[in-house]
Amino acid sequence: QVQLVESGGGLVQVGGSLRLSCAAAGSIFSLITMGWYRQAPGNQRELVALITSGGNTRYADIVKGRFTISRDSANNTVYLQMNSLKAEDTAIYFCNADLVVAPGTYQETYWGQGTQVTVSS
Repeated sequence: QVQLVESGGGLVQVGGSLRLSCAAAGSIFSLITMGWYRQAPGNQRELVALITSGGNTRYADIVKGRFTISRDSANNTVYLQMNSLKAEDTAIYFCNADLVVAPGTYQETYWGQGTQVTVSS
């Protein structure tokens, strides 16, 4: 069983910064990608950023230049540094991981429980 444990959400003013963390715990053979998605009220869940096992990154256009994703592979942890936050960044942020739990098994997708980020103007 794999769990993704998120932390770091909260309330911040426009222009401020927050850092989200997500640790993957459990039986993990190979972590392929880790990333962050977000969902605002009335909207669909959308990709914010992801990072591969090789360190390649991908960002949503609306966060490029403001958010940075990084990864501590030794500890199966991914971080999202969010700077210059805007009111429209307010959402629940979900950690995501694509991984293999054991040799010879299929790739699976796991989600964290979500952490609220609120940016006030």
